[in-house]
Amino acid sequence: MSDWTGRTYDLGKMNLRDLLVAYASHRAIHVYAAIAVAGAIAAVALTEDGWRTALAALVIVVLYPFVEYGLHRFILHGRFLYKSRLTAALWKRVHFDHHQDPHDLRVLFGSLANTLPMILVVALPIGWAVDGLPGAAAALACATTLMCIYEFCHCMQHLNVKPRNRLLLRIKQLHLAHHFHDENSNFGITSHLVDRIAGSYVSEPRQRPRSPTVFNLGYDAEEAKRYPWVATLTGSPPRDRPPGPREEAVSS
Repeated sequence: MSDWTGRTYDLGKMNLRDLLVAYASHRAIHVYAAIAVAGAIAAVALTEDGWRTALAALVIVVLYPFVEYGLHRFILHGRFLYKSRLTAALWKRVHFDHHQDPHDLRVLFGSLANTLPMILVVALPIGWAVDGLPGAAAALACATTLMCIYEFCHCMQHLNVKPRNRLLLRIKQLHLAHHFHDENSNFGITSHLVDRIAGSYVSEPRQRPRSPTVFNLGYDAEEAKRYPWVATLTGSPPRDRPPGPREEAVSS
């Protein structure tokens, strides 16, 4: 059951209109949008050098793909979080549940309790270093706007609709390969620039063997015996594939 509209959402059964309604009604998007507007107004009102304030936002744009990639590859796909009782619930919510059932919209959006602190910790110091308070406001506005774009792209990648836009189609193909073929490649959501730099970009995933841990991220039955906290919270053993029909990468 959805925690923001009272409806159950399955991206594999939704059309674009359903997605837009769900996206526009999600409280996380409301919060990001409100912060973006407030930050932009504050930046304009406080700035003494418009170009310098704009530079603070530009720095966030440049750094964003690296932050997106680093968090996804080294934190969300890191195996250290499920090995501690203190962080097992966090890992379960922020990524394990999503890989166990990529169609479930409830766990597709980032939790505000996790995303907002991360945004503040990254954006505010960078913006402040560039242009003080106006720069911090501009950086925060830019970061929350990028989060809205990220969440929409991520939703589109799991929606059972073939995008007409070639860029959206390509990032969808690569992201579905990450979920259904090899979770150790194509970590980018909005861009695969850093994947190319880091050597994790795979343009033709089916040329590689299918990963045996693509749905459980390495948290299999044996790991659940050693570190039971995620399995206890889930109430069942980890799956080796998601429920329902298997989704394949969209053909170009």
